[in-house]
Amino acid sequence: MKTIILCGGKGMRLHEETEYRPKPLVTIGGRPILWHIMQIYAHYGFREFILCLGYRGDMLKEYFLSYEAMSNDFTMRLGRQSAVTYNSFHGEQDYTVTLADTGLETMTGGRIKKVEKYVGEDTFMLTYGDGIADIDIKALLEYHHNHGRCATVTAVHPVSRYGMLELGDKGNVLNFAEKPVMNDWMNAGFFVFNRRFFDYLEGDDCFIEFDTLRRLAKEGELMAYKHEGSFFSMDTYRDYVYLNDLWDKGQTPWIK
Repeated sequence: MKTIILCGGKGMRLHEETEYRPKPLVTIGGRPILWHIMQIYAHYGFREFILCLGYRGDMLKEYFLSYEAMSNDFTMRLGRQSAVTYNSFHGEQDYTVTLADTGLETMTGGRIKKVEKYVGEDTFMLTYGDGIADIDIKALLEYHHNHGRCATVTAVHPVSRYGMLELGDKGNVLNFAEKPVMNDWMNAGFFVFNRRFFDYLEGDDCFIEFDTLRRLAKEGELMAYKHEGSFFSMDTYRDYVYLNDLWDKGQTPWIK
């Protein structure tokens, strides 16, 4: 089963890092967040990936083209009959990664439509290139297959960025909660789609968030898998610092 990862956005809110590289290559603990995302899927046996490239896509291509050399010890013979022998093994054995240029200004739905030709199965997965979670991918897939609809989105409780006050009638503070988990639900990505999802995508300017998912919801074809565990998104420089701080403390629930 293929997993599509959206890697083409410019990441303007993280410009301190994305000025020089695409957001999926911004690192957590010295590894690109893209590597962490792929590890989540690989832990459950899903090692076939399709990357939708856009902004600085050439850097993602260079990253994977040099992956073997940068991840292994190797012996190199120089000269006309040059050869490289890798002396060790990294953990990403048997990964298949398709890197597809989907355009600089193409929106999310348009990017997915452009890689339809690489998806042969009836079911495929999709996620963003900047979100990680301790999600059970097999449980997500089982949920999708059981409900029989076209699409599944993973829903999580958002965490407030601010301290929240509970006030009494006279303005007295009854309780203060520092950045509490809220009761609402938000889109965390980690989608599962049936192949007919491609029929809902029209044009390069199609947003799945504003166009396709709303249409699927109106038609009763969108279900939500409720993930009660952790979820982290690298949207801003504050998020970048926070995630790297978690790594330094060994608090990485998304690592299996």
